[in-house]
Amino acid sequence: MNVRIGNGYDIHRLDRDRKLILGGVEIPHQLGLLGHSDADVLTHAIMDAMLGALSLGDIGLYFPPSDPQWAGADSLVLLAQVNQLIADRGWQVGNIDSVIVAERPKLKPHISAMRDRLAEGLQMNRDRIGIKATTNEKLGPEGREEGISAYAVVLLMAD
Repeated sequence: MNVRIGNGYDIHRLDRDRKLILGGVEIPHQLGLLGHSDADVLTHAIMDAMLGALSLGDIGLYFPPSDPQWAGADSLVLLAQVNQLIADRGWQVGNIDSVIVAERPKLKPHISAMRDRLAEGLQMNRDRIGIKATTNEKLGPEGREEGISAYAVVLLMAD
């Protein structure tokens, strides 16, 4: 098989004492995402999709929240490690499609910068990274502004 597809999902609670980081970009907002690392749900969903495509488990297996070395970790650094893990197995990312679900803040002005940061972390062209943002129409934890979630699909191609 020359291609493999993986999907990923992540959600984190919003908190007043945290920065909001999505796709490696710090976004001005009064709330940030709570988590052991920087809680970047978009990058986490992408990493899970990459790992899932090769049946390698999820990011908790490689970067467990119980391990203090990952406290406050930059998710783009973790993404580069996952990218190396798949490259070591003879695969590369073909493309990524993702969705961030958040009521606020408006994310459209930040999507280009997110694509740039993710492309840099994955050492690939940004035109192979799709990011969309949507609200949850006031439904669920995202709609009540309790959290932000992200979904990602990744196509891996054999080298």
